[in-house]
Amino acid sequence: MSSGASRADGPHGSGGRAGSGDGARSSGPAAPAGTNAGEAGDDVVGSPGSPAPTVRWAGTEAFLLDCGSLPEVVRWHAHLAAHPFPGQVDVLAAATTVLVSFASARTARAGASAVGSVAPAESAGEQGRTVEIPVVYDGEDLAEVARLTGLGERGVVEAHTGALWTAAFGGFAPGFTYLVADGDPLDVPRRDSPRTAVPAGSVALAGTFSAVYPRSSPGGWQLIGRTDAVLWDETREPPALIRPGDTVRYRAVRELVTVADDATVAPARPSPAAHALVVEAPGMQTLVQDLGRPGLGDLGVPSSGAADRASAAQANRLVGNDAPAEVLEVTLGGLSLTARGHHVLALTGAPVTGTITRSADPSPTESGLSTTTAGATRAGTAADGDPATATARTAPAADTEPPVDTASAVDAAPSGHVRSVPFCAPFALYDGERLRLDTASRGLRCCVAVRGGLDLPEVLGSRSTDVLSGTGPDPVAAGDELPVHPVPAGRAVGLPEPPEVEIPDRGETAVLRIVPGPRDDWFTPESLAALTGRTWRVATNSNRVGVRFEEPQDGPALERSRTEELASEGVVTGSLQVPHSGVPVLFLADHPVTGGYPVIAVVVPRDLPLAAQLAPGTDVRFEVAEVADTARTSPPQAAPFQTSPPQSTPSQPTPDQTTRTGESA
Repeated sequence: MSSGASRADGPHGSGGRAGSGDGARSSGPAAPAGTNAGEAGDDVVGSPGSPAPTVRWAGTEAFLLDCGSLPEVVRWHAHLAAHPFPGQVDVLAAATTVLVSFASARTARAGASAVGSVAPAESAGEQGRTVEIPVVYDGEDLAEVARLTGLGERGVVEAHTGALWTAAFGGFAPGFTYLVADGDPLDVPRRDSPRTAVPAGSVALAGTFSAVYPRSSPGGWQLIGRTDAVLWDETREPPALIRPGDTVRYRAVRELVTVADDATVAPARPSPAAHALVVEAPGMQTLVQDLGRPGLGDLGVPSSGAADRASAAQANRLVGNDAPAEVLEVTLGGLSLTARGHHVLALTGAPVTGTITRSADPSPTESGLSTTTAGATRAGTAADGDPATATARTAPAADTEPPVDTASAVDAAPSGHVRSVPFCAPFALYDGERLRLDTASRGLRCCVAVRGGLDLPEVLGSRSTDVLSGTGPDPVAAGDELPVHPVPAGRAVGLPEPPEVEIPDRGETAVLRIVPGPRDDWFTPESLAALTGRTWRVATNSNRVGVRFEEPQDGPALERSRTEELASEGVVTGSLQVPHSGVPVLFLADHPVTGGYPVIAVVVPRDLPLAAQLAPGTDVRFEVAEVADTARTSPPQAAPFQTSPPQSTPSQPTPDQTTRTGESA
């Protein structure tokens, strides 16, 4: 499956001005929420002395504050970053909006209700630092910028270095920050044709913005120079050289001592461990995942984490781990592992069959087996590895575990012995044994948890692999040794469970429930009806960034009622973003933090695990959610808040209302 589920905005975009957004990767400013009905889909909120911004619901656990101007965005973003609402997970500024995300629908409703009583100060946050960037002004587009502005090359350099630039918001990529200056001293369009690769350290212009590319990437901005300043370094605290609120001065130099390095520094691989899983074959793609790194959207870092979080949590529960523990996310099966020491594992997610065989070569620890995993041998000491035997007992604490009987442990899995692997139940993998997973019978991603979790270095507080930004561990490769944590005392393995996610059989249609908005008013009534009225087929170029769909054969794609460009704004997991092709992209765990295409609807949180299991060729239908379907848990949510009587202007339902499917605003 290929990478890149959506065209990028800002540096990637090929048309329009920076900040108007024709893609999926630039961010923008924040705004307040409201109490009176504004345009369709909005709740208007006012604060004394400020314009009346609007609240646009982005699913059930987030909303956009539509401020209308960058100064208002900066003001609201600074206030909410310093004074978060209860349950607030992230606040992300963009060109005219602020995305506020929450841990639940309940806390999101409470936050939206409280916005009307918030009056952020004109200078709500602390003053940022001043950062100086040395620049050699020899960019490939310098002459073109000189022609477009009429300033000449020297005039462009003087305007660029003479301005005091302010970091307004982040997005597009980790460390990429949009800079603005009073009076807009330089205003140029993007290139007609984006470059496939812009070198790291390139100093660029687009619209009224200036920025520096932190790493090599595609981009459509005008390149006027280069710098050796390191914009993004995961080993630095903070990792971003420029953060929103900072002041930036460009300084012209004749040469640079070093050239910016666009190579991502990979986390060091741990030294060989006595208690580990050794990768013989990774299959199509195997990644280390946990619950991700939320809260870093302003730095351009996606939250990432397991695509099917429900199955990842179930796998950890079965082996006695906490929910945030690391799992292996295996796409379409094919993984092969050899145990070093005794382990307890569990498989969940996409149903797979697997077999355990005794390795022909003795394990280095066979003569002195590791006992660092509490209860590993107790969890499955029957000669046939029967999971029922394994799960009928609890695991003893690590400090009370009796010494492993080497002879009986080896006899439990003699050379050449083959046994099958249970699904959604813990099982033992003895020292020297090899686990092989077949291709998933349906679905896409299988989660493999090991008792204790994987002992790998953290990157920005998480061990997740983010395929969009390249943050986190490298994809698992043949020969990798994955050390396993010791098991804390008092942890017990679980009992067999039914699968957490019901994945349709091949040939059946998957149904995903949605909430309209935040930009459903940008589409025609016919398009809104077509979204839920037709069947969509998953395309082969889907990945963890997003699910793409094939061009529909039963009529036109989704058409807009508004043709102008949308200023880039924050997007949430589950968003159905609609590019100019009219075929939606369903954002998954590694989606860009911002997007410049309108989002017609958002999949409810309860259906995101199923969305992560949509294999190419799967047919999908979207249904507008009932009230009880919008929450993560089964009990129905309370009625949405109302801060003022209904107005005469038609309004979009709040996340728990489902009365509209395709009506126009």
